[in-house]
Amino acid sequence: MKLLVTGGAGFIGSAVVRLAVARGHEVVNLDALTYAACLDSLATVEGSPLYQFEQADIRDRAALDRIFSAHQPDLVMHLAAESHVDRSIDGPGDFIETNITGTFNMLEAARAYWSRAGRPEGFRFHHISTDEVFGSLPADPEVLFTEATAYDPRSPYSASKAASDHLVRAWGETYGLPVVLTNCSNNYGPYHFPEKLIPVIILNALAGKPLPIYGDGSNIRDWLYVEDHADALLLVAEKGLTGRSYNIGGENERSNLELVQSLCAILDRKRPKAEGSYADQISFVIDRPGHDARYAIDPSRIRDELGWRPSVTVEEGLERTVDWYLNNAAWWQPLLARQGVGQRLGVKA
Repeated sequence: MKLLVTGGAGFIGSAVVRLAVARGHEVVNLDALTYAACLDSLATVEGSPLYQFEQADIRDRAALDRIFSAHQPDLVMHLAAESHVDRSIDGPGDFIETNITGTFNMLEAARAYWSRAGRPEGFRFHHISTDEVFGSLPADPEVLFTEATAYDPRSPYSASKAASDHLVRAWGETYGLPVVLTNCSNNYGPYHFPEKLIPVIILNALAGKPLPIYGDGSNIRDWLYVEDHADALLLVAEKGLTGRSYNIGGENERSNLELVQSLCAILDRKRPKAEGSYADQISFVIDRPGHDARYAIDPSRIRDELGWRPSVTVEEGLERTVDWYLNNAAWWQPLLARQGVGQRLGVKA
């Protein structure tokens, strides 16, 4: 099977590409190589005859038409997106253009290609989204996001992803394009760009810098190890029902404060300070505008229909992640110089 993966040089996209190639699929990676992309994340597959790279922007319809025609994919996995909430607060325009207009272009390019090919039954457009489109949950652990949860986005990022989800569903209903959607919880793991919470905490701890926690640290997230997510995405792409959406969660809820304390404890064991604990560096900072209180996914549908469950607990995943960052400074050190990394973003309201 030949996959066209958009955003394949990003965090989740690169995990999908690595796993797909390891499983014997041909993969075309379409990526614009914006600030958060890193081709070094694909070093293990770049020499494979199963892997090809196309540098292109999903806002460029002509480039998309060329790529579809040249490579003739059996399946599209659309991950390319602007994804950092703080950056969406400071500069929402890029999120509107990439996540909404870019998705529209992908849908139209895919539809044109699919129609020219005679509407093959095996073709699939898999749109990868986020649980943030559902808004914020109360603290009650019995209340979870399901595929039927009403959309209630509360940031420019989540609003742009919600819009892209609606476009994908509309193209499925109106034009018959065979689509499938997934909405995931917070991802973490190796190759995570160093502006997101977990790599920020690890790298700041090692540098002796404050460990910033928004507000009082009580915001809760469901944490999904990125390699588990890649496995689920390939499963849905191949076996999910057309027109269906699937929520993918890690079943690992933790408050931000609990998560940071766990990371500090792991670092205390693996790279102890001369004195004291890394937890001494914890610093509470002004909260993000519109910060959602809690996200948590009910993964019953993907479990019951496709037999998928996460294989990595948050304790195991954090250990693996810390080990990876300790052993791969050559990957993350150059990224610290990229625009906005290390700065507090998203405080404009």
